[in-house]
Amino acid sequence: MLIFTMIAAILLLLVLIMKFKVHAFVALIIVSLLTALATGIPVDKILPTLLGGFGSTLASVALLVGLGAMIGRLLEITGGAKVLADTLINKFGKEKAPFALGVASLLFGFPIFFDAGLVVMLPIIFSVAKQFGGSVLRYAFPSAGAFAVMHAFLPPHPGPVASGDLLGVNMGLLVIVGLVCAIPTWYIGTYLFSMFISKHIHVDLPKAFLNTNAINETSVQNPPSFKRVLIVLLLPIFLILFDTGLNTLSVAKVIDGSELWVQSLRLIGKTPIALLITLLVAIALLRDNRSYDQIEKICNNALGPICSIVLVTGAGGMFGGVLRASGIGDVLSNMMSDTGMPIIVAAFLIATTLRVAQGSATVALTTTAALIAPTVANATDLSQFDLCFIVISIASGATVLSHVNDSGFWLMSRFLEMDEKTTLKTWTALETSIGLVGFIIALIGSAIL
Repeated sequence: MLIFTMIAAILLLLVLIMKFKVHAFVALIIVSLLTALATGIPVDKILPTLLGGFGSTLASVALLVGLGAMIGRLLEITGGAKVLADTLINKFGKEKAPFALGVASLLFGFPIFFDAGLVVMLPIIFSVAKQFGGSVLRYAFPSAGAFAVMHAFLPPHPGPVASGDLLGVNMGLLVIVGLVCAIPTWYIGTYLFSMFISKHIHVDLPKAFLNTNAINETSVQNPPSFKRVLIVLLLPIFLILFDTGLNTLSVAKVIDGSELWVQSLRLIGKTPIALLITLLVAIALLRDNRSYDQIEKICNNALGPICSIVLVTGAGGMFGGVLRASGIGDVLSNMMSDTGMPIIVAAFLIATTLRVAQGSATVALTTTAALIAPTVANATDLSQFDLCFIVISIASGATVLSHVNDSGFWLMSRFLEMDEKTTLKTWTALETSIGLVGFIIALIGSAIL
């Protein structure tokens, strides 16, 4: 009966989002409430259960996503992205220009969301494509794929933060593991694929770009130096290594983890603190002649666009809270253990199904993590590394087969002025390549560590 309720809840969620176009935030609240009633959670416990799941998820998600968005917005407004891309293109040269654009987007994609990063980078990409010639896919896809990989695999992006939180993952370790997985996934699943697809499918520069000098949109009078941009992008990873590195040394008995200096340095390396420090450093390095009022306005404007994503992620945590309280997760856990299917494989398949059905990668990530969280909790043999690879597996499943119900599909179609058939043959194939390569790397990593 509980499994039937779970299936009915997922189907209702899909119907509300797909057929009746109910916003995912509202749909998840409705489904969470109805699931709580259907599974017999005491009426006086329903609201605390809903609020508990919502609040605990937001506690980690809102901090990381908010700080990350502010850092990304500062880099965007000050012209950091163009400085990064121009420097790398000059270093790598004409033949490696697509590679340089991809590397720039990987770095820039750490703090900034997929769609925002794409909007900032596309005028630069189009200018490079116009200068060097060939299919625009050769230059656009290494960059767009880099943003897609970073958005799916790494905190402070909402999907991996929410799923990591639901599965009890150390966020600092997830950043390191996510980065290690993201780089080969990008190179194999995005860069090599882009070089292949651009030779077989030619896409002209968008007419909208040719008719307007779009590059002026990204021009800044006093852009920061490449060195300053690089400091801002690499600082959070360096700080996070304090936490993960000292924790490893403490477990290995090399140092005493209870010492105050160890705990203090590990506090600095906690992801929210590391991002807060990075934001303050970014303001100091990128401020230029801007007043503090202007800086405050830039940071404030960064928070508006992420509101919807944060709320959807919190609602996914609410659904997870109901599944835990109702016992559905435990029943599903027992079923999965009976089939003998590894958790990492099941996570990928569930995320893929939800992704294809309703389109949103964030909904697929949070819902899948909520569904398998009890299974993970009952599995006593899983290390923190295993948990990280399960998150990467979920992220990979939530990336594959982008099609007409995914906003990213229409974003690429509109920006590159491709028809639906061409977008399916190119962008859908690219996203699927990213997801499959990411899943294979997660499987290998889980088997080795």
